[in-house]
Amino acid sequence: MFSWLKCMLSCWIALAATIVLAEVPAERQSGTLPDGWAAKSPREEIRPEFSFALDSGPGKSGSYVIRHDGRKGLDGWIEKTFPVASGEFYRFAAQRKLTDVALPRRSALVRVLWQNDAGKMVSATVPAEQAQELGHVPTAEPEHPVDGPTGADGWTPVSGFYRAPEKATRAVVELHLQWAPNGQVEWSAIEFKESAPPASRKVRLATIHHQPTGKSPRANCEEFAPFIADAAQQKADLVVLGETVPYVGVKQLPHENAEPIPGPTTEYFGGLAKQHQVHIVLSLYERSDHLVYNSAVLLGSDGKLIGKYRKVCLPHGEVEKGVAPGDDYPVFDTQLGKVGLMVCYDGFFPEVARELANRGAEVIAWPVWGCNPQLAKARACENHVYIVSSTYMQPQHGWMLSAVFDQTGKPIAHATAKDSVVVAEVDLGRPYIGPYNLGDFRSMIDRHRPDLSRKVETSSQR
Repeated sequence: MFSWLKCMLSCWIALAATIVLAEVPAERQSGTLPDGWAAKSPREEIRPEFSFALDSGPGKSGSYVIRHDGRKGLDGWIEKTFPVASGEFYRFAAQRKLTDVALPRRSALVRVLWQNDAGKMVSATVPAEQAQELGHVPTAEPEHPVDGPTGADGWTPVSGFYRAPEKATRAVVELHLQWAPNGQVEWSAIEFKESAPPASRKVRLATIHHQPTGKSPRANCEEFAPFIADAAQQKADLVVLGETVPYVGVKQLPHENAEPIPGPTTEYFGGLAKQHQVHIVLSLYERSDHLVYNSAVLLGSDGKLIGKYRKVCLPHGEVEKGVAPGDDYPVFDTQLGKVGLMVCYDGFFPEVARELANRGAEVIAWPVWGCNPQLAKARACENHVYIVSSTYMQPQHGWMLSAVFDQTGKPIAHATAKDSVVVAEVDLGRPYIGPYNLGDFRSMIDRHRPDLSRKVETSSQR
């Protein structure tokens, strides 16, 4: 009987809190919510409404509700502080359901803030060589958990896995709704728990710096065999070759050189990939019915074709020869991680690499005849991804490198002579913590990048 009465009393208290928070105007809300959560806003005049719904959430476990009226620019969140131990790993997880929110990635985000006992931000834990290079130890900026796929019930998992900085004693978890007129978010099943360390995600990325001699399409392919064997001896996991390998130096037009995918070239390099247990990327001209594309292919270490990407941005030279542009930006899950592909002229435009990064690419493999190397650095830096390029230009020309560019845009390994192989080991599981207020910028990109879905007016329309 006592347990039953205690349960009923708890339910009535929670229900009362729901009613009070739902009925009291936002500017007069006390900010108190169940289970130690508090309602917050930067300023009272942009404060939304907060409430707690008893019968909502997965399994009817209840949900915290933030509701905006029709005004623009409202901003509010619920937050709770969790104790943490220095250097330990923690996992955040929650379920989110939205109503009338136009841009979930920007409006309905989560932040995890690392603090000391005084409530101050702490220094990030970074390798000593990085601190020395920067000239200071960067601040541990807020983490941004990522969205998973939305289920049929409308609930979206949001999660993240983090290591507490050395000087952190607590983590403040914030669950937001911002800039969403007439929108509503429900947050439920919220967890922040200590977790076991993740498995290492070190991979070895390789590029081959070799220009085929053009004796024949097949001979061009065969010339790469010893270089792939060399990369395998250096324990490479992913090997990137150049652009339109069967076409280089062969006196054929693209449509004369083109072949299906899968086809002879993918079969040949698939055999080398399987023999040496490496992933291989290269570009070739692809024929599909009446169309010809410049396509990059990704072959797995089992020799099978994982996927292809059709070059989206075409220079006038290819357009004049009847090559067609692609229109998709696939990213492939592999044993190594998420890999995206782009080809040569794509590098002159930020949209291609950005869209691959938006879709989760951690490494972008880039067969490229030639490009401004500053743009290679920019594509890596602005997206905080690793880029592996393979070019036919010589380093002394100052026009592209066969290189591995890290998340800051620095070429951490690059060829200095023709007919060479270079390899760099990277850890895909370790985020790069940038200086000043950048933090793990990769995690911020999707939350902070602008909405370009609206039509942009031309000068003549203004």
